[in-house]
Amino acid sequence: MLQSMRKHARYFYVLFFIVIITFIFWGVGTKDKSTNEAVAVVGKEKITVEEFWRAYERTRDSYREIYKDQPLDEIEKKLNLKQMVLSGLVEERVLLVSAREIGLTASDEDLQQAITNDPRFRRDGVFKKDIYLRTLIMNRLTPDMYEGMLRDQLAVDKMRKLIILSVDVTEIDLAGTQADPEKTAMIKQMALYNKRNAALRSFVEGAKTRMNFKINKDVIS
Repeated sequence: MLQSMRKHARYFYVLFFIVIITFIFWGVGTKDKSTNEAVAVVGKEKITVEEFWRAYERTRDSYREIYKDQPLDEIEKKLNLKQMVLSGLVEERVLLVSAREIGLTASDEDLQQAITNDPRFRRDGVFKKDIYLRTLIMNRLTPDMYEGMLRDQLAVDKMRKLIILSVDVTEIDLAGTQADPEKTAMIKQMALYNKRNAALRSFVEGAKTRMNFKINKDVIS
């Protein structure tokens, strides 16, 4: 079971990105967090306790679906799910602050495409503005609030891509692989995945050392 869990844990950041996107409809990322205690601070950005627990519960629900017939508490402990979620949230904030530092932003066109292509706002393959506005109202969001948060998320996405797309596999990475094209392609894909994740982690850890980074795990213990 542990081997299976480790395999699925490799897909955590894909899963976490999907979860992060859904948070926009639950108030995560809103600008006024001053009244909520912070579990971490990255630059001027806060990760509040409320935000952490929402992220944790949604991620936990997703893993519950993956391991349907297995004890969730045991899985949570072996995956160290709290730390995984917190690390994911910190990564998002570090990338957001870094994107702002280098002037990397989402354009109006990027924003428009993200909204009009979102299946939640489409019916029969067509974007429906009334559904878009009604969905925001149901989630107590104004268009300015939602679009501001979405613009930040798109900037984070661009920053992440800028980092990982700078990494590629080399002949050294593939040394010793057999001539089987299918196996070589699989090994190349895995090597690329590992190198890109390592590059992303290295960037985040390096950025944290020069930022005003504080963490208080006691508030979520």
